[in-house]
Amino acid sequence: MKAQDSPAVPRRRHVNRGAPLPLLVPALIGVAFLVLPLVALLVRAPWRSMPDLLTSTEVWQALRLSLVCATAATAVSLVIGVPLAWLLARVEFPGRRLVRALVTLPLVLPPVVGGVALLMALGRNGVVGRLLDDWFGVTLPFTTAGVVVAEAFVAMPFLVISVEGTLRAADPRYEEAAATLGASRFTAFRRVTLPLVAPGIAAGAVLAWARALGEFGATITFAGNFPGRTQTMPLAVYLALQNDPEAAIALSLVLLAVSVAVLAGLRDRWMTAS
Repeated sequence: MKAQDSPAVPRRRHVNRGAPLPLLVPALIGVAFLVLPLVALLVRAPWRSMPDLLTSTEVWQALRLSLVCATAATAVSLVIGVPLAWLLARVEFPGRRLVRALVTLPLVLPPVVGGVALLMALGRNGVVGRLLDDWFGVTLPFTTAGVVVAEAFVAMPFLVISVEGTLRAADPRYEEAAATLGASRFTAFRRVTLPLVAPGIAAGAVLAWARALGEFGATITFAGNFPGRTQTMPLAVYLALQNDPEAAIALSLVLLAVSVAVLAGLRDRWMTAS
């Protein structure tokens, strides 16, 4: 007796992965539009004089102030942003959607408008700034502390969004198990939740730091542009572009290198392999 023929296995049809011309052409134009300015920056960079430009007093002051203020703004964002993200992700309360919308508003708000809003709130004659000046003698505008405040205002939403997303993805049953074992809600947050969402906090902190480092509009509006006190790297680029274009290019390359480093550090979290 002939053995029954095994059923034929359907052959996998080859999928053509080539891009159609109507999509390929605008896609290539888009790549060129985004990459060409960066390539031009590298081509026009004064590589021979770069060490002298980057070690000048003005550039070093702006670089040092930018690093210090961006780090301080990130620390402020961590202290108040992580609890805020936990509140939005774990607690049901009336108006939560409105609070989330208000928290993320600085992402789309023009930075200059954010600077004006900070002046109206924390300026010497502002709603809260008047009280700070009268009661404690604290004045924030046009000071280094004002730079930190402006940078934290525009950078903290990046941290809050990142941490809230990580909290929503984390399994809340671990926290519930800790609560059944007698842990308070704060202890569960400190001993269970924080280790679970640590990668999201780190990613959000890096994004917030990079955003604070590149902040311009809110800083110049709220803190001014005083060398050695409030002049950060973006402000120094703006000023140098009028007087010393080579210094402006050198500072721009430093900011570009920082941006590339941030993307490389977040590659595994925000990008998928091809």
